[in-house]
Amino acid sequence: MLVLSRKHDEGIVIGEDIVITVVEVRGDKVRLGIEAPSEVPVHRQEVLDAMRRSDMQPKAPPAAG
Repeated sequence: MLVLSRKHDEGIVIGEDIVITVVEVRGDKVRLGIEAPSEVPVHRQEVLDAMRRSDMQPKAPPAAG
C-alpha cells in the first residue's frame, strides 16, 4: 500500500485518467473528489462489500406458475 500525505486541493493521479483530490478536511473526516472515466466503477468499500455479500446469498427459486 502506498501512503501519501496531501493537503486541501492537492491531488493524486492514478494511471492516465483517474484523479483523486482532497476537497475538505474537517476533524477526523476527509472528503475526496474522484474523477474517473464513466466505465470505471467507483464505490465506497462498505458499499462494495455489501454488494458482494448480497451476490453470494442463495437466490430464491422461481415461483411455480
